[in-house]
Amino acid sequence: MLFTDLNLISPILKALEKEGYESPTPIQEKAIPHILQWRDVLGSAQTGTGKTAAFAIPTLQILSREREVSNMPRTIKSLILTPTRELAIQIEESFTAYGKNLGLRHAVVFWWVSQYSQTEKLRKWIDILVATPGRLLDLMNQWFVNLKHVEIFILDEADRMLDMWFINDVKKVLTKLPVKKQTLFFSATMPKEILGLANSILVNPIKIEVAPVSSTANTIKQSVYFVRKNDKRELLADLLKSPEIASALVFTRTKHGANRVVENLEKAWIVAEAIHGNKSQNARQRALSNFKTKQTRVLVATDIAARWIDIDDLSHVINYDIPNESETYVHRIWRTWRAGLSGTAISFCDQDEIGYLQDIQKLISKKIDVVEDHDFAMKMPQNPTSTGSKNQVSSSSKKHTSKPKIHNSNPKNQTSRSTQESKKSFPPKKNFSEHRKRKLWFGGR
Repeated sequence: MLFTDLNLISPILKALEKEGYESPTPIQEKAIPHILQWRDVLGSAQTGTGKTAAFAIPTLQILSREREVSNMPRTIKSLILTPTRELAIQIEESFTAYGKNLGLRHAVVFWWVSQYSQTEKLRKWIDILVATPGRLLDLMNQWFVNLKHVEIFILDEADRMLDMWFINDVKKVLTKLPVKKQTLFFSATMPKEILGLANSILVNPIKIEVAPVSSTANTIKQSVYFVRKNDKRELLADLLKSPEIASALVFTRTKHGANRVVENLEKAWIVAEAIHGNKSQNARQRALSNFKTKQTRVLVATDIAARWIDIDDLSHVINYDIPNESETYVHRIWRTWRAGLSGTAISFCDQDEIGYLQDIQKLISKKIDVVEDHDFAMKMPQNPTSTGSKNQVSSSSKKHTSKPKIHNSNPKNQTSRSTQESKKSFPPKKNFSEHRKRKLWFGGR
């Protein structure tokens, strides 16, 4: 199928042609016709499958046709809520690219930039507003934003809204929207909380699921290295010496962990940058730009910060820390399969992460190949893929470090260790008066 088969208007087709788009992705092919028919849509698709274009293209067409037949003053007719400022910027750029020939106005609002520049755009009247929940509520409370004329409401990356504690803000925004509207709901995963929210705001929706979360592309080569936690940094530096790794997106569990990985790589003379929530907007944009232009070969990121990253040519994804949610693993490795390109996903698994690895293999119904031939190999259980609880390790791989129990034959006459230590920590009785004087002298501190 081609975009010309989707009943799109000429100005949009010209813009898509200029962007180099010929055939729609599965989520676009399934969603666009229903959105053009004013149906509510509940869409589930992996990162990198073209969700933004799936809702941006039909939204632009609907609003463009409406402008042709209406002389009413311009008001916000479409609201797109998204969890991060970077993703908001990316969505607004997509509306700019696809709607360049339509004359529709749009704006984006988020934290950490001048409010004045954003409110100036809002005063000029706009048709489409892209926003993060917190900034939107702030501007609404200051009477800069009025949502009573919204006709198309789009909630993007809904599951990330839940992870980042934005759901309550989303619910507050929903109370300010008209009851009668078209609602488009997109999420990579559908936990119970998100399904509950979707069922409360969608009316007879069309459900579209593309590339379910349990699936991983066959063209992605997956492997796991069993390694001690303290040896991960040396293993990473050793792997990155290979010229086969043209670009690598390295995932860590925490922001501080990302910073430490970058510091360790710099010591090994490997250029790397970190991207996470503690970085400033400019620093994050600069790091991403350097990575896309190949000035930086390695980008280290946390899951939330990397959710919006759009990189077309990524050769390797490296899970420095295995995620504690199996679905997150799938989201990570799909980043090296954008536009159907093949790629490689490497995971480092220490003793405490075996349970997470088991859950991942259960989700994807596939045993990940183990690489044993490396300098930092750790001896693992005989059957690391067996079903078990998180952090479960077989008895053969545990180090028995517990001390032998000492049986007390006369416990009544023996004071416990904790009691003895607490007595020792208190000032000796003979020095109590001096201790009290000092305490009174310093005001009881």
